[in-house]
Amino acid sequence: MIDLNPACQRVIDVLAGVTDVQLTRSSPCTEYTLGDLIDHVDQVSRLFTALPLQDTDDLVSVATSPDAAHLDPGWRDSVAQDVRALGKAWDDPAAWRGSGNVPGSDLSDEMWGKITLTELVVHGWDIGKATGQPFDLPEPTLRACLDHVAEFVPKAPVPALWGPPVDVASDATLIDQIVAITGRHP
Repeated sequence: MIDLNPACQRVIDVLAGVTDVQLTRSSPCTEYTLGDLIDHVDQVSRLFTALPLQDTDDLVSVATSPDAAHLDPGWRDSVAQDVRALGKAWDDPAAWRGSGNVPGSDLSDEMWGKITLTELVVHGWDIGKATGQPFDLPEPTLRACLDHVAEFVPKAPVPALWGPPVDVASDATLIDQIVAITGRHP
């Protein structure tokens, strides 16, 4: 079991530093503007909160194309609430056991938890990078994410989700190694 709460809190902190004017900026996640990416993080948070809660209605209803137009005027608070709920849902050790909670998927719940961590870390970094904010996390959180992406991304079931890996120095920070594996330039 991985504690997702440090990554959740850091995402919430970075979101608090985003201005509405910045929402139209490009992001390191090249298919999304910053606003679209924030909407994606919100959707992922709700989706991956529904997973350990076994809320199949939310698993089906959340998936829409990310678009900054979905963000309401109080988006910072509502997205923060969804990200906080995500961390809480994965606090239960039972959330990490079993499989089959995602219709059409044969991935284990533990793998979904690791994918959730990767979404938080990589997209949190994307938001921080796009807005000039640091994205610092505790070493155990970064290590868990790096271990996952190093194994998962090269053989991901949907390879198009990631860009080609970027070379970094052998002594690069853990966060730089993570984002490089996912096709971002640290």
